[in-house]
Amino acid sequence: SSAPWHHIENLDLFFSRISFRRAGKNGFTCMLIGEIFELMQFIFVVAFTTFLISCVDYDILFANKALNHSQHPSEPIKVTLPDAFLPPNVCSSRIQANSFLICILVIAGVFWIHRLVKFIYNICCYWEIHSFYINALKIPMSTLPYYTWQEVQARIVQIQKEHQICIHKKELTELDIYHRILRFKNYMVAMVNKSLLPIRFRLPLLGDTVFYTRGLKYNFELIFFWGPGSLFENEWSLKAEYKRAGNRLELAEKLSTRILWIGIANFLLCPLILIWQILYAFFSYTEILKREPGSLGARCWSLYGRCYLRHFNELDHELHSRLSKGYKPASKYMNCFISPLLTIVAKNVAFFAGSILAVLIALTIYDEDVLAVEHVLTTVTLLGVGITVCRSFIPDQHLVFCPEQLLRVILAHIHYMPDHWQGNAHRYETRDEFAQLFQYKAVFILEELLSPIITPLILIIFLRPKSLEIVDFFRNFTVEVVGVGDTCSFAQMDVRQHGHPAWMSAGKTEASIYQQAEDGKTELSLMHFAITNPKWQPPRESTAFIGFLKERVHRDSSVALAQQAVLPENALLSSIQSLQSESEPHSLIANVTAGSSALGFHMSRDGQASRHLSEVASALRSFSPLQSAQQPPSGFQAAGRDGEGAQPRGASAMTASGADARTMSSGSSAWEGQLQSMILSEYASTEMSLHALYMHELHKQHAQLEPERHTWHRRESDESGESAHEELDVQRGGPIPIPRSASYPFSSPRQPAEETATLQTGFQRRYGGITDPGTVHRAPSHFSRLPLGGWAEDGQSARHPEPVPEESSEDELPPQIHKV
Repeated sequence: SSAPWHHIENLDLFFSRISFRRAGKNGFTCMLIGEIFELMQFIFVVAFTTFLISCVDYDILFANKALNHSQHPSEPIKVTLPDAFLPPNVCSSRIQANSFLICILVIAGVFWIHRLVKFIYNICCYWEIHSFYINALKIPMSTLPYYTWQEVQARIVQIQKEHQICIHKKELTELDIYHRILRFKNYMVAMVNKSLLPIRFRLPLLGDTVFYTRGLKYNFELIFFWGPGSLFENEWSLKAEYKRAGNRLELAEKLSTRILWIGIANFLLCPLILIWQILYAFFSYTEILKREPGSLGARCWSLYGRCYLRHFNELDHELHSRLSKGYKPASKYMNCFISPLLTIVAKNVAFFAGSILAVLIALTIYDEDVLAVEHVLTTVTLLGVGITVCRSFIPDQHLVFCPEQLLRVILAHIHYMPDHWQGNAHRYETRDEFAQLFQYKAVFILEELLSPIITPLILIIFLRPKSLEIVDFFRNFTVEVVGVGDTCSFAQMDVRQHGHPAWMSAGKTEASIYQQAEDGKTELSLMHFAITNPKWQPPRESTAFIGFLKERVHRDSSVALAQQAVLPENALLSSIQSLQSESEPHSLIANVTAGSSALGFHMSRDGQASRHLSEVASALRSFSPLQSAQQPPSGFQAAGRDGEGAQPRGASAMTASGADARTMSSGSSAWEGQLQSMILSEYASTEMSLHALYMHELHKQHAQLEPERHTWHRRESDESGESAHEELDVQRGGPIPIPRSASYPFSSPRQPAEETATLQTGFQRRYGGITDPGTVHRAPSHFSRLPLGGWAEDGQSARHPEPVPEESSEDELPPQIHKV
């Protein structure tokens, strides 16, 4: 029985399908029917468009040409819909005479055949996953909706011990599974975090603009990961030449040429893609616009926002759940900025349009022949749409908004926010920057329609000059993990290698500015993953960081207790019950964000921040009494015992590998199990929200004591490993350096030997390899380091990096480059 699951060749794809199946909570039949309807939808769009172009006589349809009724000439002419259809032979001849249409139909046919072959392959894969759930995981399809992802993942970890689905290591960890599912997405999140991808532009009239569409994202992934000539030789291994720094200039030139050809291909295919985008948008949104004209005025999280706000190692359904909770407060915040002038104009336009519409409706009720008058029905439709659009600009006069408090509620859910937003929530500059993350649905559709035209320009003009930086990025930030393959080093969530001193990593990180993740991405991702996966055993450095955070929470909550600034004991239960409310609840997060608002006129800014920090710490500590009765301490709790003495954590409520939510009480029904899973999942979500608020408060205090660089619009020098030296030059009044590659050498007053020794010490401590005499030897941790930063199993020795031959000064290697 174990033979089918022994040594699965492509575990990345296998685990991705498992997570997609669980997240969708759909059975095999639903996926089959969905794939079939996608094929039928493509055929319908092509066939129906062809019919409208070649088989309809629009002169008859628009009554520009009279019908010839020779049999009964005295009868009144009544045009029917079939009268406007051309005969089959005429329709066929018109199609054959249109060579451009035939070319499009041939291309569409080839594309549909490709999708058909892909459909057959996907069905075979879905059936394999279906069998794996039933036979290996022992999860029937009827009960799959009641399982959380953590429960499915725990069974996969257990199956590894029995079936050896991965032969490269004996046991799988939760992080191994996430790395395989999110290998390429972690790279994309890191490149957006380091502002490497050209998706932000400054336009003459529009100012700072973000353009990141599905078509542009598809081209990025095609170039970097899986297209012909990409940087990866397969789904789990970076090509060997990109791991060596010796021929970085040649590789950059090769990548630049490849980007140019892909950009030219996009130009050639632009008409076809543009036609398809227009047709698909027309058929998809016209009915919605007719039914709900205000739907285009609604907002959605932009594609850039989803990538900017995504944690390292965060699955799609986890991100969707988190952003969905922040949707309503985000909408309320954006509604705070409706212009009073626009409101007055909308009210008057709605009045005039409503008056005309009322008269037309009254005349139609009196005599329905009014509808037969030309353009009357069109006028009624347009007036109704105009009134609906005007109403979307008229706010509810009974609502009172507090932008600062709403922005804190948003932060509790999205976890990331530039520093300069706090305290400036009422400013239009903040609103405009937040609109880049939370855009209008109409803007999203417009960007997708313009994508076939703009994407080739971005690839050729803006992405090609970054070829050298991209090559250096993949070399510097790729690690080899045993049993997983090459992954992004940022996804290791190692505060020592990629931590930021301003985010509680001071004294724990050895990262330069080039190696630091921006906006606290490493620290927040570590906390999110540890809370979401409580049985995960983090490395020593991550364990120390979590313990330090717990100790800080304990200390700040003690201050709050001394000041008697604690929340009610049942605050957590109130937050769980608030799941049933339709608006932002009187929940734990709402109480915390509003806690200091009443004191705003009586306390200084520093006093408010200190009290706010204490209240968040008290809220985090309030998890302990409730959760101690839920489950014994887990790996995440054990990580913090050094700091606080094993206070139970909110993540302990999450179900572990040995028991799931449906079996914690004997005889519990499936419905009770689903409710239990939802409540325990909400515990983890609420705790992470409080951690995000708490860590941002600590970061804000640190920024007030030691001003940091602007993290929303980062300077080009931040892309370089030597930006710290360049900042010193600017402060001394020296010339501003020219932006260049992240690894490009430059002259510095600091001696090269001293700089090399300092940076090599940190890298060799992290990765192993050649050790210089000044390196401090530490006790071996649970994991040993591989040369590319991977985790070696206990007892394995780390391989030594191969020496890199010296090159000319034109291609000199920077000292912080990790040599393989």
